[in-house]
Amino acid sequence: MTETIRSNGSALRRTKHGFFRTLIRQWQLAAMSVPMLLYVLLFNYAPMWGWVNAFRDYGNRKLVAKGVTPYNGIANFRWLFGREDFYESIRNTLAMSVINLVFGTVSAILLAVLLNEVRRKGFKRTVQTVTYLPHFLSMVIVVAMAQNIFASNGPINALLTGVGLTQTPVFWLGEGEYFWWLVGVINVWKEVGWGTIIYISAMTSIDPALYEAASIDGAGRFQRIIHITLPGIKSTFVILLIMNIGHLMEAGFEIQYLLGNGLTANFSRTIDIFVLEYGIQQADMGVATAAGMFKSVVAIILLVGANFIAKRLGEDTLL
Repeated sequence: MTETIRSNGSALRRTKHGFFRTLIRQWQLAAMSVPMLLYVLLFNYAPMWGWVNAFRDYGNRKLVAKGVTPYNGIANFRWLFGREDFYESIRNTLAMSVINLVFGTVSAILLAVLLNEVRRKGFKRTVQTVTYLPHFLSMVIVVAMAQNIFASNGPINALLTGVGLTQTPVFWLGEGEYFWWLVGVINVWKEVGWGTIIYISAMTSIDPALYEAASIDGAGRFQRIIHITLPGIKSTFVILLIMNIGHLMEAGFEIQYLLGNGLTANFSRTIDIFVLEYGIQQADMGVATAAGMFKSVVAIILLVGANFIAKRLGEDTLL
């Protein structure tokens, strides 16, 4: 028993010494990582000190004006979970996140598979460039374009009425039941090309000999896609899926804030907009911090849960 403890202790010391030796030998790489480390500490971990505001009372304006914000325990959380609009914001956030996740993932994989089958490099590069350029457009410009396209007198309504699918123009921007799907369509158009790059990169690492062997065995193009291409990008798909599940509580802010209006408020209000309304417009920092803290904690639980399930299934994981 004593020998086992000594051997474990010596192995731990060797590991520590080996780590520091490697760090000294690769000091250039360590120095290059310092700015990113400082960025993460400054903008991701330092703001977590503000979570203490979730347990303070900002409702008394006279005390707040004097700089006094007494602790009120979990009163802000109790207030949150007694609000119907907060539950609506959770519903809207999850609904739009799931729509973006499903549509975005499926469209990116489909486009990547189609481009991977294209043999003309010039056409392939042109399509890639055209599809990922919208990623660099400002969301303000994208929403302005969407408002013109989906307006009552816009091209979408003109097309629908022209082919006889509708008798009157559809009020796309004023009906709440359409809002989630509009956000999904806009996000897919804007990000599908950018997401495709990752899957195309994963496809380039697949051994070409597998395709040649499949062709010799008589496998068609569709069979090669099903049995070689898709399994070849499975690990990339799982990693991206885990990361995206961790962001399910972040459906976005800009597009919902810019595209939404009073008629669609019950469907466009996300948790981030809820935080804006109470934290900035009503100056209730306690409630806003509590809502943001809830979103972060749930995101961590989703990320860890998705990673755990992937590990139990024998897939590649983040942690």
